[in-house]
Parts: sequence; structure tokens; C-alpha cells
Amino acid sequence: METYKYLIIGGGMAANAAAKGIRELDANGSIGVVSLDTDPPYKRPYLSKGLWKNKPFDSVWLHTEDTNVNLHLGRRIVSLDPEKMIARDEQGNEYQGKEILLATAGTPRRLPFGGDAIIYFRSLEDYRRLSAMAGTRQEFAVIGGGFIGAEIAAALAMNGKKVTLIFPEDGIGARVYPAEISQFLNDYYRQKGVEVLAGEQISDISSKDDRHVVKLKSGRELAADGIVAGIGLGLNLDLPKVSGIKTGDSGIEVDEHLHTSRPHIYAAGDVVEFYNPDLGKRIHLEHEDNAIVMGRQAGRNMAGADETFTYLPYFYSDLFELGYEAIGELDSRLKTAADWAEPFQKGVIYYFRDDRVCGVLLWNVWDKVPAARELIAQPGPFKAGDIDAKRSVDWKIAF
Repeated sequence: METYKYLIIGGGMAANAAAKGIRELDANGSIGVVSLDTDPPYKRPYLSKGLWKNKPFDSVWLHTEDTNVNLHLGRRIVSLDPEKMIARDEQGNEYQGKEILLATAGTPRRLPFGGDAIIYFRSLEDYRRLSAMAGTRQEFAVIGGGFIGAEIAAALAMNGKKVTLIFPEDGIGARVYPAEISQFLNDYYRQKGVEVLAGEQISDISSKDDRHVVKLKSGRELAADGIVAGIGLGLNLDLPKVSGIKTGDSGIEVDEHLHTSRPHIYAAGDVVEFYNPDLGKRIHLEHEDNAIVMGRQAGRNMAGADETFTYLPYFYSDLFELGYEAIGELDSRLKTAADWAEPFQKGVIYYFRDDRVCGVLLWNVWDKVPAARELIAQPGPFKAGDIDAKRSVDWKIAF
């Protein structure tokens, strides 16, 4: 049995941040990290952003090993005994920790057909496979119009590939952006050479040699050298559920100190459902900032800090030359109001719930996340109609 003072289950950005958070308070306590990934922790956003823009490959590493941890890679934890604080992997190896962190993130959702012909883009190994394919092949089908699909479609197109983007919604990012932005993105991607097939669903995928045929429910068929899918993430909740750790509708439930329902077991990152006081509700986020800040706080608390986590994380994306930062609730079903300096090129979009600003989309507007976070924390009332009243509305974010 491997015995540690701190045992971290999961090997992503939250796990790396937790190890570094522990080291801020405990320089010598032993740390073990058990990860299903065969690579040490890396900067996941680089896989769909920076590495396609000529950032050096070595820039992806987080250098977790510099925190003096033992990395157990390529290991899946299949059971956890909360009483004995012992985890067991699928090979029968056992790991014990006085404090345990669950940072198990999620697994990409899969289609019921297509098999290994589809790259469900999530890991560094997925990037290696797609990058190698893009080095020799030309035509790619990308399934999914959310964050991953939109970013990968842009990345491949910017590298000279013929890309078809397929998704069932009316527009790119339709569940997040107001309809006018979603429709603008459809046209914008087409101008960049991407064939956008909105409102389409996949019915089957067949393969012969290195070529694939994607069949759509509309009856259309298209050929591709490679297929990439980003159709959502299924959270890895089997381990906490079988271990008697409480889970909610969208992740492992934690308190303000990131404790789970079992003593000395914490959780952080994509897999967590937590309460945010600014929004006044429990939320779940699958983004870099959340993993880093929450992971660090969990690590510090494992080492005795006993600090509350009240932070509201932000997220960001790059879409060709466009980009944005966003914070709070971004749901296209909410009331929104846009304040454009230049329509669809630079502006701020506010999302409203119960006469409060609950989310802010900073469209090609940078370094305003702190101001947006402060606005969301204010009780209001704010009226969506006020955005058009005059430029001097005092709650508008200056850009």
C-alpha cells in the first residue's frame, strides 16, 4: 500500500493546483497523485487554443513534479473506503491518505456509432492524434457547436483545413449566447471557410481505410479524413456515489470549505457542485479558472487553512480573431441586453435574472472581469431596458 499524508485522485489542472496549494502551507508532507491520464498534469485549454497557434509543445506542462509529489499515471481508482481512507485502482493497488481530494473531472460523452473513428477531444493524447492527422490530411468534420467544437473548428480552419461544423442547434453556442450573436457566429465561421451545418444531427458514421462518411438525419452525406466531437462531458461520479459521498444534480456536493459529506475528503474542479454567494445558488463549472482557484483552495484547506471558497470563476474562448471573457450565468434563455462599441466586434452583454445582473459576456473586451464580478455581486435592481436609456447608466462596464 502507498501511504500519503495527502492523496489526490485525478490528474488535471485542479489536482496540480491542489498540490501547489498544499505546498504553500506544508513543505514536506507526502503527496500522492493518482491519475487515469498517462501524461502528467498539463494546461488543458492549450489543446484547443495555444498549441494550434504555434505555442511550443513544452509550454503545455504544469510541472507538478516540482512540488515533490509521487505521480501514479494511467491508473483508474475503482473504489474508495471513506472509513479507512483507502483507494484501490483497477490493478488492485491501494493508496491511503490522511486527507483525500477528489478531482476526477469528467469523460466526454460519446455517440452510439462511429467507434474509434471519432476523436472525442479532451486529452493531450487526443491533441497528439488530431495534430498528426492534420499534418497529412485535409478534410475534417467537427461535431458539436459548443466550446470545444467551435474552438477546434476554428483551429483546424486557421491551419488550412477544410472543416464542416455540424450541430443540432440553430447557431454556434446557441445555449450560451443571445440568438443574434449565435447567428452572427454562423455567418462569421462561413466567411472563414467553415461549412456550418446548423440544425443537423448525425445518424451514422461509416469508415473505409482512412476515410469516413458522416450520414445526417436530413439525408445528406459528407466525406471526411478525420472526425472530431465535442458533445459535452459526463462527470465521473461513480466513485463518490459507490463510496457514499453525497452528490447533487451536477456534481459532488461540497460546503464552503470544499469538504464533501465525508470527513477529511475534499473535492474540486469540474466534478464539483458548490454554492456561490454572489449568484445565491449552487453552481457547477467546467473551466480553467474554476479548476485552478478551487484546486488551490482545496489544497490549502487539506493542509489546515480552513478558508472559505466564495470565488466566482470566469471563463474564456478564442474564435478565430474574436475572443471573450465571461463570468456568472450565461444562458441564452435569460433576458439579455447588449452594449456595443462596435456591433459583434466589441461590446458587453448583460444577462438578467430577477432584475439582477447574473452574468456578463465581455465580447472582445479585456481586463474587465473584476468589474463584472463586482456588478454580479450587487443586489440591483437593474432593468434590461435601462441599457438603452443613456450611455451614462452607472452600472455599465466601461470599455
